[in-house]
Amino acid sequence: MTSKKKAKAKPKKRVFTWRKMAALSLVTAALAVVVALAGYLIIIYMGKNILDEQANKLQLTEGSVVLDSQGNEVAKLYLENRELVALDDIPPLLRKAFIATEDRRFEEHTGIDLWAIGRALVKDVIARKVVEGGSTITQQLAKNLFLSADKTVFRKATEVSIAIALEEEFTKDEILEMYLNRIFFGSGAWGIKMASKRYFGISDLNELELWQIATLAALPKAPTTYSPLNNPEKSKERRGVVLTLMHQQGLITEEEMNQAKAVDYDPAMSTDIQTSNQFPSYIDYVVQEASKLYDIEEEELLLGGYRIETTLNSNAQRILEETFKNDKMFQKKTDKQTMAMQGSMVIIDHKTGGIVSMIGGRDYERKGWNRALVKQQPGSSFKPIISFAPAIESGKFTPYSMLKDEKMSFNGYSPSNLSGQYRGEVTMFDAMKYSWNMPAVWLLNEVGLKYAMNFAEGLGITFDENDRNLAIALGGMTYGVSPLEMAQAYSAFANDGIMHEAHAIVSIKDRNGKEIHAFKNTKGKRVMKESTARSMTALMQKVVEPGGTGASAAMNRPVAGKTGSTQHPFVDKRDKDIWFAGYTPEWTAAVWMGFDKADKDHYITIKSGQAAALFKEVMSKALAKEPVKPFPGTKVEEEPPADEEKPETVTNFNAHYDKESRKVKLSWQAVTGNVNYKIYRKGSNEGDFSFLLEVKTAEANDISAFPGETYQYYVVAYDPEKDTTGEQSNVVEVAIPGENGEDDSSPDETPIPPDNPDHGDKDKDKDNGRDKDKDKDKDREPGETPDPNPSPSQDPDSSNRPDPTPTPSPGREPDNPDRHQSSSNSTMNPGGTPEIIDPIENNRGQEEGGETAAP
Repeated sequence: MTSKKKAKAKPKKRVFTWRKMAALSLVTAALAVVVALAGYLIIIYMGKNILDEQANKLQLTEGSVVLDSQGNEVAKLYLENRELVALDDIPPLLRKAFIATEDRRFEEHTGIDLWAIGRALVKDVIARKVVEGGSTITQQLAKNLFLSADKTVFRKATEVSIAIALEEEFTKDEILEMYLNRIFFGSGAWGIKMASKRYFGISDLNELELWQIATLAALPKAPTTYSPLNNPEKSKERRGVVLTLMHQQGLITEEEMNQAKAVDYDPAMSTDIQTSNQFPSYIDYVVQEASKLYDIEEEELLLGGYRIETTLNSNAQRILEETFKNDKMFQKKTDKQTMAMQGSMVIIDHKTGGIVSMIGGRDYERKGWNRALVKQQPGSSFKPIISFAPAIESGKFTPYSMLKDEKMSFNGYSPSNLSGQYRGEVTMFDAMKYSWNMPAVWLLNEVGLKYAMNFAEGLGITFDENDRNLAIALGGMTYGVSPLEMAQAYSAFANDGIMHEAHAIVSIKDRNGKEIHAFKNTKGKRVMKESTARSMTALMQKVVEPGGTGASAAMNRPVAGKTGSTQHPFVDKRDKDIWFAGYTPEWTAAVWMGFDKADKDHYITIKSGQAAALFKEVMSKALAKEPVKPFPGTKVEEEPPADEEKPETVTNFNAHYDKESRKVKLSWQAVTGNVNYKIYRKGSNEGDFSFLLEVKTAEANDISAFPGETYQYYVVAYDPEKDTTGEQSNVVEVAIPGENGEDDSSPDETPIPPDNPDHGDKDKDKDNGRDKDKDKDKDREPGETPDPNPSPSQDPDSSNRPDPTPTPSPGREPDNPDRHQSSSNSTMNPGGTPEIIDPIENNRGQEEGGETAAP
């Protein structure tokens, strides 16, 4: 009997029917609804709870502290400057501009805009970084009212919950009113009314023009970055985005949009915000640097309780600010001038790149116009960066190379020496010392624009595409350079070719003392050979020697530097800017002086060497307690023994103005010994005496006096063999009649007691860069200074007076500006008065104006 095994029963397949799928979907949806509802209820509860607890108060905040290099507190950053305004006083177009820019669906959503969040998320994913936010106006208000600046998930969730609660509690108009009154607009302004006053000087918001409305609406995205005071170009660019959005949403016409886009912001319309913090220029820069380098906006600094350690030297900063308050260091304002002469200065420790001190203007207030960061035409102060240093770095030239000084044309560009004189060939030392133009342009042409511009870019200089021409040898740039950029570039010369990035912040710690940011680029970067840097120092030391254009910068410690000035665009033979960039073995500094706006009434009348004098005034005092040390590879020259015999003091010094000859006639009692006499002069607009001329006899004439001006003079005896100078004579004052011949001022000669008898030191034997007499010096009488205002009847070509500055032919040995004046150069003027003048001394500084002429 056969048997069959019973087959095992196979399991039944589960059939996934549409009915089951539908049931599962319903369950899932129900769970999702329950979870979403629960989440929503939690969010609503959280928001209402926070709103109830803190409805009438702001979140308590802690200001950030700024410390100097010694750890001393110098400033505290905190909330201030808010003025509330009712919604009815806010014009409708201003409200709509903010809605169009910050939250176009403001009238539709209930606190959060899921569509905007999704759009922002997609853009962020595509860009692989955060490029767009999704916060609504209500969310921004929630953050400003109740939350800190911490960037955490919990804070964002809380922000959403408060936003929804706000929408439940207040109307849209009330939310918009609170938002415009609470948010931060940069430059110390909180709320729309304070922002309008800060940037435009307007208290009534109904007076705002369209371009001003758009400028304000552009600020909430990044107040520091888009502040028209900090970054006018970026502000204008962002304003254009706002205007485009307004046009797209039908708020303005295309014509209105284009007109508003074209307006340029004038910082003169801004109003200052008064604060008690000291050192406002430096503190403002610290705030900008925190935003730029560490992504900490000013609003966060005002709320976050940070401790910011800086490189500030409080003593140097205090001296800098005191000096800029001294009106004698600056040109006096005339009746026609509505603006006072301005200036700025930056000092850098070139061994670290730390910004030692900074000032943005004579009357700088917090959140003001920081001129230390404003680009200006650099004039001849740019020659070391673009011509001389690249030439030496290339290996083709040395400081002893002979450079061409001839009238030349370079593919249609025909620069000139402003004196109209050419010496055939000059040494690089002399070309730098006397700032002659032609050698600098010829040198740049020999080195090549590409090589030289690459070298300058290595020093942190930026060029516009239109700058690729030989005019940059004389500082002719589209935008120019700022004092901070100039100081950083020169710091490489001072530090043996290694440049450190200029910075103010050393570290930032949170309120718990934890360091969250620190300056890490401490090694610096080699930007030129050590030998190049030392050669440049040797060259620029000559600039501050007697006869050099920067002689007024000389002090009781080694100094190297370069002057610069630019020709005024509307006033002939007048300057628009004057510069001095230089350094000691300890620090590097750059000084700019000029007017914020150059027009026919605002031009420079003081000597171009005044920037060098200001450099000396600040640096000598700030470094007074530092031991004198040499530049690398050099030795400090020993001072003459204190008991070395000096020439006698000049007595019976007299001066008067002769109307017929248009000269100031000077005379004194001769002293015994083989001495020369050095004459110093100070005009009414000048802070200090400057060297005028040197003669062998006890008489001299000054024909460079301006009509209507008052001058003071003194004379000292100088022994050229022992290089010693006697005490100064009495000071006399001479008033020059005006153009109409009348003189309503004091008598011609007024003796003045010496206020500082110690004028015998060598740093007083400097020219302050006298006013230019560009083409007349070849016709000048020896022993006389150039006449700035010759009468129409004067014919220089008809003069039979001797020419003290003959122009050598190309093959002739050039004049040596460094040699001391000898009696062989004496001559007799028509009146019989023996006079003498160093022709190079008389012309120095003249190459400092008009370098910015386009090719």
